[in-house]
Amino acid sequence: MLGDFKLSAAEVLRTLAGQDEGAAHFIVMELRLPRLVLGVLVGTAFGLAGALFQSVLRNPLASPDVIGISQGASAGAVVALLAVGATSGLVVPLSALAGGSAVGLLLYAVAWRGGMTGHRFVLAGIGVAYVCTSIIGYLLTRSDVKEAQLALLWMTGSLGQADWSLVRTLAVAMVVLVPLVAVVARGLSLLLLGDEQAGSLGLRPEVTRAAVVALGVALACAATASAGPVAFVAFTAAPVARRLLGDGTLALVQAALVGVVLVVGADIVAQHLLPADLTVPVGVVTGAVGGPYLIWLMASGRTRTA
Repeated sequence: MLGDFKLSAAEVLRTLAGQDEGAAHFIVMELRLPRLVLGVLVGTAFGLAGALFQSVLRNPLASPDVIGISQGASAGAVVALLAVGATSGLVVPLSALAGGSAVGLLLYAVAWRGGMTGHRFVLAGIGVAYVCTSIIGYLLTRSDVKEAQLALLWMTGSLGQADWSLVRTLAVAMVVLVPLVAVVARGLSLLLLGDEQAGSLGLRPEVTRAAVVALGVALACAATASAGPVAFVAFTAAPVARRLLGDGTLALVQAALVGVVLVVGADIVAQHLLPADLTVPVGVVTGAVGGPYLIWLMASGRTRTA
């Protein structure tokens, strides 16, 4: 309904029902609805990825945008754009997926010492994030201004490129990944009891931990490949969901819903609540919200309870 061309709820419903083929049909079906659906899918993916990482690593800082997964995906996309010259098709998203996956494998290998420890994974991830950011910065300084503008998406995160082809690609990935998250959820709940107790209940801790990390990487890479590294959504979604519930559960579904609210809400702010001459990507708004949240989290001394 929102935009320069105002639409009533009745007009939107008629368009969705296929009863309006005029300007409203084009605006809703080709411009606004793909962007909304992409925001929902991206928010779900980032929310789930953050919840999985923070739970399995037992660290509130273990978020894809903190430990380098999102930066690795962004670096892969920027390399495809600026070094290879790819500008269309699946090359850039696949490069983002490859970059994030490579970082995930590297972090798991670095963190492994007869078992994976969360603090080593997080510390190594922060270092890798800086390396990936440096790669992006180097490529941007060596590229043409117009080419650098194409890479801006992979620095901030945006839904402005949404179309049905991109939505379908991410939707297919989510159809595969979300059921797998449901499969590992029970094992993750047991894993939170401790490796010894989980093992006594028939769970193989390291196998479960590796599966959860792999799913978190896949979800973060899929979202980043579609919309870029939308900052702080994965970081804040699970802590907010768990605080709202207050029962100490994994809150995977709730974290996904909070992620949707954050992404879609931030996109509404970016499009409609800022001054008319100021158009910013959704990642700028989420970063502006997530940064103060991180500062408050540290200042309040509630990192562990988060």
